[in-house]
Amino acid sequence: MPPAASTSSRPSQSAEDYLERIQELMEGKGYARVVDIASSLNVKQASVTSMVQKLAEQGYINYEKYRGLILTDKGRAVAHRIQQRHATLSRFFSLFGLDAATQQADIEGIEHHLSPETVTCLADLAEFFEKNPAVLEQFSQSRGKPRRP
Repeated sequence: MPPAASTSSRPSQSAEDYLERIQELMEGKGYARVVDIASSLNVKQASVTSMVQKLAEQGYINYEKYRGLILTDKGRAVAHRIQQRHATLSRFFSLFGLDAATQQADIEGIEHHLSPETVTCLADLAEFFEKNPAVLEQFSQSRGKPRRP
């Protein structure tokens, strides 16, 4: 079992989801409020308030009750890493012609369980297939499923 210090230095899966969503809201609307987060994650405002308070205590966001919230540098770094991981997985799955709904469900299901090394490997594999479309087509045909663009 890893030491407690290493566990506390990394946000939980749920916290990562919140940080990612906060960043997306800020990029899209310029701000993120509890009500917006609750609506976009389909959770109760009380749950969001509780998580936001925890994230503030851990130094990921600055939060004032009844006002907006912003990511700290620490929070932005985590959100950026999560967005990059998500984009890498989406890029990888897109190569195989998986529809957007399947991709989204699969990404949400696995993204928190992959090590940075595995994500890097998948990014490298995606780049390899992008540079070698004939190999990708050969792979797709070997599965009996021609690649869908």
